[in-house]
Amino acid sequence: MTSDPQVERIDALFVQSATAFSSGPGTITLHGLADSTVYFADRPRREIGHIPSHRFVELWEPGANSFEVDPPNAVLSFLEQKGTAPEDVVVVLREPRLEGDTLSYSVEILEGSLPPRYGPCALFIDVFGRPLSPVAGSGSGPRRRKPAKDG
Repeated sequence: MTSDPQVERIDALFVQSATAFSSGPGTITLHGLADSTVYFADRPRREIGHIPSHRFVELWEPGANSFEVDPPNAVLSFLEQKGTAPEDVVVVLREPRLEGDTLSYSVEILEGSLPPRYGPCALFIDVFGRPLSPVAGSGSGPRRRKPAKDG
């Protein structure tokens, strides 16, 4: 176990999942948020892992690489229920507020329209080239996958 994880540059996609969703003017809220935010990166690192969702929210705190300065884009995708689901929505995420298992973001909609509420959803967050500081500890650090062998 490492007590001082190093900040690394990683081209990763993060995924937050929740059991329910709601929206209001300029906001989205994920209800029943999973405890961990999953991330994965493609070549050359091919890395997967997860960090506690409260640590992911801390990436908006002031600092040189803060999302406050350069907020990430995200796609909100809804799990199909009873044969139908709202279309995906592309947003810019700002000002996260986490209370228990409820996470709200201020958003700017880039594409699509938000339903007022829905069931299960996933938020795919593109933080291309951002620093990542995984939390060391049982089940929360990075896990590396071996590169596929050619031929």
